[in-house]
Amino acid sequence: MTRKEAREEVFFLTFEKIFSKDSPEDILKLAIEVRDLLPDDYVEETFYGICRQQEAIDQLITDKAVGWKINRISKTALAVLRLATYEILYVDSIPDSVSANEAVELCKKYATQEDGSFVNGILGSIVKSKAHSEL
Repeated sequence: MTRKEAREEVFFLTFEKIFSKDSPEDILKLAIEVRDLLPDDYVEETFYGICRQQEAIDQLITDKAVGWKINRISKTALAVLRLATYEILYVDSIPDSVSANEAVELCKKYATQEDGSFVNGILGSIVKSKAHSEL
């Protein structure tokens, strides 16, 4: 599986988690059974990492989404934001610009044009804050 495909799988898992009370382990197990997902290290580490760090990630998204409450953000955009924010903050092997670009591409594929612009703006703000060591 390519990194792009793996990222898309993490997006699906993160999106599913928004609607499920199941544990991350159960969500991944079900995806393996139902969708024949063969998770690699990136999929497992990233999905579990997003779940572990969700509170901090959501707080950062809320801080950067001036005038928006997290429950007003579309669920698709929220899943993309959680994934990209996790990569930006915790995955040093992926350049921030790649995480942001891939997030916009996921929005183009699964969300609206407005979601893509919104996500790009939030991630741009997160990347700038990280560059200035504000995070």
